Amino acid sequence: MKLIELQDEDLAKFKMLLQESFQYGYESVYGKCEELILPEKDIDECLKKENTHAYVMKNNSIILGGVIVETNEKTQHNHLDFLFVSTSSQNKCIGQKIWGEIEALYPNTKIWETCTPYFDKRNIHFYINKLGFHIVEFFNEKNPEPDWDKDHPMKDEEMFRFEKIMK
Repeated sequence: MKLIELQDEDLAKFKMLLQESFQYGYESVYGKCEELILPEKDIDECLKKENTHAYVMKNNSIILGGVIVETNEKTQHNHLDFLFVSTSSQNKCIGQKIWGEIEALYPNTKIWETCTPYFDKRNIHFYINKLGFHIVEFFNEKNPEPDWDKDHPMKDEEMFRFEKIMK
């Protein structure tokens, strides 16, 4: 198993597995949903941002999971945009391995930040109990996520914002 930078030849598979993983998490709570929870345009916008880095965890040629992070060299306040494990590879500590390698790749990080939906107890457990993040904000009707427009597919979902202080 090895974490490597996302290459063009893996991009389509990376996006598909990322979408499947997020769809699976949503549907395991709410049931079948025809609407795509994570539109491809959101992934593309994320990948195009300055200082964004994408990686895949591979076992030989098989993509087991991946991650997209946004880094800020000046402040070292970095953001985890997406972390996923393919639905066929979950419950094997791959997410922890991916995150451990990200922390090793960015040793000067002062703070890592991420968000996850309120409904996704499995993710909440993962970020708090496995990775050491702390909840620092609760986005809801009275405290909306400031970066989402009215058309965002998750705009009505309550979200937690997490931070992990490194130094």
